[in-house]
Amino acid sequence: MYVSLAAPTPVAPIAAHQLLVFLLQVGLLLLLALTLGRLAKRLGMPAVVGELFVGVVLGPSFLTHVAPGVSAWLFPQDGPQFHLLDAVGQIGVLMLVGITGIHMDMGLVRRRGVTAAGVSVGGLVVPLAFGVGMGFLLPATLIPEGTQPLVFALFLGVAMCVSAIPVIAKTLMDMGLLHRNVGQLTLTAGMIDDAFGWFMLSIVSAMATTGLRTGSVVFSFVCLVAVVVFALTLGRPIVRHAFRLASRDTDPGPSVATAAVLILLASAGTHALGLEAVFGAFICGILIGNASGVDPARLAPLRSVVLSVFAPVFFATAGLRMDLTSLADPMVLLAGLAVLAVAIIGKFVGAYAGARASRLNKWEALALGAGLNARGVIEVVVAMVGLRLGILSVEVYTIVILVAIVTSLMAPPILRWAMEKVEQTAEEQLRQDKQLAWSQQTQAGSSEHI
Repeated sequence: MYVSLAAPTPVAPIAAHQLLVFLLQVGLLLLLALTLGRLAKRLGMPAVVGELFVGVVLGPSFLTHVAPGVSAWLFPQDGPQFHLLDAVGQIGVLMLVGITGIHMDMGLVRRRGVTAAGVSVGGLVVPLAFGVGMGFLLPATLIPEGTQPLVFALFLGVAMCVSAIPVIAKTLMDMGLLHRNVGQLTLTAGMIDDAFGWFMLSIVSAMATTGLRTGSVVFSFVCLVAVVVFALTLGRPIVRHAFRLASRDTDPGPSVATAAVLILLASAGTHALGLEAVFGAFICGILIGNASGVDPARLAPLRSVVLSVFAPVFFATAGLRMDLTSLADPMVLLAGLAVLAVAIIGKFVGAYAGARASRLNKWEALALGAGLNARGVIEVVVAMVGLRLGILSVEVYTIVILVAIVTSLMAPPILRWAMEKVEQTAEEQLRQDKQLAWSQQTQAGSSEHI
């Protein structure tokens, strides 16, 4: 018996029009993100505020109503076309989170781990409880038909307790606060909050689809522990050996490529386990930043490209699915304001109480509450999951998006005001000097690439 093996049909390249639209999308988003980002900084706000606003202006919240023809041509509601833009945004957020992990001072985490845990517990329990309570109090007309009230309430609680590591990281970087103890504690507590949030999200999603099964919950927890154990055992020598090989070349290119490869593969690994890809990127960044033999100056080009190109495009892309026009309905607006108040107060009270219980002063506690209040695009991701599963109605989805935007806008001024009351320590100055190496290239290194 003979089997004919036909040659596989080659995949057709991207269509000319699709490529044209994609290039225009990325170019326009980046141009406006840089423009509005600089404008935001001139107004005393972090650049991320302006970058997030780009998507709102070009998305269904504004451009679709002002110039529907232009909106339909430039941002068509076509899955494959939109997925191209999503792919660029995903690369941006993963690399940004990886860079954030590289900046983490694990010595501080070890010394003040109890403090970070106290802040994160307070920032989790209080907003989670407030969110669940609000879920039971919202009008039944805002809950999709067929959704169990308990599932809806639990999902809203999860949405209230998460923080946005990408937004927090970009905000701290823009404000020059990443080297401060409060900045490091904010990222550490935010990482714990988000890890718990993604774990709870998988549980609530299971309840909404196949019901709550003990096996799925245990598997998610085991995977979370396995990732941490792998990072502490095999991950460290792998990263150290990879950079030892890359450093043999005098050009920084191999080191930059090695960091990008490790971050992306780590993201793929956690995503394959059912965990969030950003969790793997963050863990890998920590390993890179604390590995012996890694020269910060050699990774400066990666930091520049990520912060100047990929991150602005990602934040601009995040706003394209937001539609704030549904807030014109008075009932939706009142419900949105109530949820927003609960989200802000719950996170502030929880983080502040946890910080004070950990013996931080009131200004540090206030700064931590402000930083962890930023929900940003992580809230958008959670909301999109709820919309896809049918847990959230379009109106509640819009309300959750409102929380993401407002909390991200209000965090920087409160954070700046509180940090003005906190004196910089000698340890923070040393950490700042070390981090400056990531953004400075030597004159010789620059001349090699001219």
